[in-house]
Amino acid sequence: MSIRVSHLNKRFGNFVAVDDVSLEVDSGELVAFLGPSGSGKSTILRIIAGLETADSGSVFFAGQAADHLHARKRGVGFVFQHYALFRHMTVAQNIAFGLRVQGKSPGEQGARVHELLDLMGLAGLGERYPGQLSGGQRQRVALARALAPEPQVLLLDEPFGAVDARVREELRHWLRRLHDEVHVTSIFVTHDQEEAFSVADKVIVINRGRVEQAASPAEILDHPATEFVARFIGEANVYEGVARGGQVAVGRLQVPADGLPDGTPVCAVLRFYDLKFWKEDQGIARVARTMTLGDRVKVEAVIDDGPVIYSQFPRRSSLLAGIEPGCRIHIEVTLARLYPHNVVEGITVSA
Repeated sequence: MSIRVSHLNKRFGNFVAVDDVSLEVDSGELVAFLGPSGSGKSTILRIIAGLETADSGSVFFAGQAADHLHARKRGVGFVFQHYALFRHMTVAQNIAFGLRVQGKSPGEQGARVHELLDLMGLAGLGERYPGQLSGGQRQRVALARALAPEPQVLLLDEPFGAVDARVREELRHWLRRLHDEVHVTSIFVTHDQEEAFSVADKVIVINRGRVEQAASPAEILDHPATEFVARFIGEANVYEGVARGGQVAVGRLQVPADGLPDGTPVCAVLRFYDLKFWKEDQGIARVARTMTLGDRVKVEAVIDDGPVIYSQFPRRSSLLAGIEPGCRIHIEVTLARLYPHNVVEGITVSA
């Protein structure tokens, strides 16, 4: 089932949670709402589910307006971050809850519960209680309960936020495989970029209640539509400056700014992987330190007459030869992303 959201607005007092949001999710698509805490992504999800009411705007399922429908009538399965399982019920009883509400016969309930226990990798655990399960198992029970009534839409609000990093990674891969099997239209909310990019077909980046960009993970990473997306996604150096002679000066580093009129204030976003460092005695920067991060090495350098700059390389990269704290390096910018910037107060950096 496809989902379309048209010009949604929602305030809580003076706080604007959702600001004229329009977006589309195709039938069978797995979409991530990605953004910082407080960006409005969970509020949009709850409006789609019917758990919140928009001040204005509409939600459409398969082209039909759903604003007048109660949450129970929308055919939506909802999964919360903290499971929300019934502690006094067994795993099987939790999964069957929605089926009982639908009035399914005991035989139908049993068959569906058995099917989902197998699908979720929970076979043999049906008679246990939630308190007897691991965090990853409880989250799979919550998903099974949401899927039991065969919803046409599955909505997940920070579904893996309550489990540790290793389990979270396992659940990501599991959710992707599950979606490929059941093909239910799904939206999940996350602030974790790796989670969004590794699981979703499409990522919708949300900030301050507005959609900044909706595209494939690769498109968002390689072609960020706005300054916010460029800053928020991936690891990057961010500088503010003014275009002069087709370049933006960041200390002695010259960042290409082809085609920009002189005097144009810009924000320059330099991805770590769009920079090359190599040892050169007459280079324009000095290495401050190197950090080994698993299979990567992150290099921190200070540009002459300028700020700190970071890049990272595979541990076996030839570009790391001789690079150590105190040495001089040259820097090549292979790609710079430039965005208009209204106010420039010197040059700043974040990484």
